[in-house]
Amino acid sequence: MNYTQAQIDRANAVSLEDFLRTQGETLIKSGREYRWKEHDSLTVRGNKWFRHSQSKGGYPIDFVMEFYGKSFPEAVQLLTGESAEGQSEASTAPPTAFHLPLHNRTADRAIQYLCESRGLNKTLVETFLLSGDIYEDAKRHNVVFVGRDRSGMPRYAHVRGTADPFRQDIAGSDKSYP
Repeated sequence: MNYTQAQIDRANAVSLEDFLRTQGETLIKSGREYRWKEHDSLTVRGNKWFRHSQSKGGYPIDFVMEFYGKSFPEAVQLLTGESAEGQSEASTAPPTAFHLPLHNRTADRAIQYLCESRGLNKTLVETFLLSGDIYEDAKRHNVVFVGRDRSGMPRYAHVRGTADPFRQDIAGSDKSYP
């Protein structure tokens, strides 16, 4: 579970003077601030702290993480006494299976698009069509560009519209094989 922004704000609004006293720490008044006896270069004032020897400071959550060695959720819990209310972190969805779109019987639209609209050499286009690295899909007659791993297995596919300005990676594609 995560903490809500309201809980984080409440934790950062805690008076460090009061917090340290409830933890049994000794504070020494120094002007409008208090020095923490444990770390004499550290001063607190309200919900802010500053460690003069390191020119470092911040709010209560940072303080608890720095000086009490707590994680972020532990610091918020220690300061507020509240459990996390927020939504749990999104679980990662299982990877989508990779499937190439179905091939069209001909590649007329793909050839026309690549040679006439994009200006590629027809011999080059035919070479890639014969190798299967590009082809025309059966459903919408788009050009499909295929990326393969070292063993020749298709791992990536990108679809480009032949009539409309459409571009899309096929679900499950691994972009490390473009």
